[in-house]
Amino acid sequence: MRDVPPVEDLGEGLWSIPVPVPGNPIGFTYVYAISAPGGPVLVDTGWHHDDSWEALVSGLKQTGHSIDQVQGAVLTHFHADHAGLTGRLREASDAWVAMHPSDAEVLRRLGERTDDERSASVIEQMVRAGFPEEDVETFRSSPAVFPSPALPDLALGDGERADVPGLDLRAVWTPGHTPGHLCLHLAERDLLFTGDHVLPRITPHVGQFPLDSADGDPLGDFLTAQARIGRMPGADRLLCLPSHERRFTGLPERTGEIVDHHEERLESMARLLTRGATTLWELTSSLEWRRPWAEMRIMARHMAASETAAHLRLLEERGLVRRNGPAELPRWASVTRTQGPE
Repeated sequence: MRDVPPVEDLGEGLWSIPVPVPGNPIGFTYVYAISAPGGPVLVDTGWHHDDSWEALVSGLKQTGHSIDQVQGAVLTHFHADHAGLTGRLREASDAWVAMHPSDAEVLRRLGERTDDERSASVIEQMVRAGFPEEDVETFRSSPAVFPSPALPDLALGDGERADVPGLDLRAVWTPGHTPGHLCLHLAERDLLFTGDHVLPRITPHVGQFPLDSADGDPLGDFLTAQARIGRMPGADRLLCLPSHERRFTGLPERTGEIVDHHEERLESMARLLTRGATTLWELTSSLEWRRPWAEMRIMARHMAASETAAHLRLLEERGLVRRNGPAELPRWASVTRTQGPE
């Protein structure tokens, strides 16, 4: 677990409130509180847990506000460490909650399925990916399905302004980490809330769900969004406020580093696939990860497989690999190109 830093006054009515994520190595998520006429506006809400709620409530007190004064929250994306307290916040303050419509749709679909149905879907995907039976049984014996956050009240699309008088906070759609991930631009102060899209040290998870889906291209979308946000007007002078790690500047350079990292990963996978067709599990387990594969817990292995699947999907889009074999156990292989005459 990471040490949770203190609440911090960032000046001109802006505060960072670290909200812990108990029992998770991520440690905490930064919730940002912005003073505005009518009450503070939050960027994200934090994890759904009593300790997290207490940290949010006490953090707001340090800013000079109470939880019932919050007028609204803009969510960077639907993940539980960002949106988990949405329902509890709304009950305590009657606040509105805004999110990109693509992520709201994901939450709607998740809400239509029971935990058992969601767990069964993960198991089916693991089997089709070629996970060994011992891994499947490990998940089956202790399925891990996060509770779905509450649905938002408002849709906030690309370029739209949050409905807060006196505050020009605008959405920048940056899909990839989730379909509707948003960064939030406060242009008058040269601030950019980057959520999980751009982090100063690590690269956020970008996965393909379901694992063997041939729909969409989340990594392609992510790389396009990285390049786009790195070219924002005045990007080089923006102070970036991410949801994790630390504040940073140098947005164009950091987005370039993230793109380069994924391009190197794509090249590495393409080389491995020249050795022959492989299942998703075989490829994933042969790659280098921050933690050795043998030490990974089952959900970490599943997340790694989803990230590998996203890279394979982009390689398919680029015409460099092709999937074949039965739908019950697909395999991927390099596309053999016939060389023409000199």
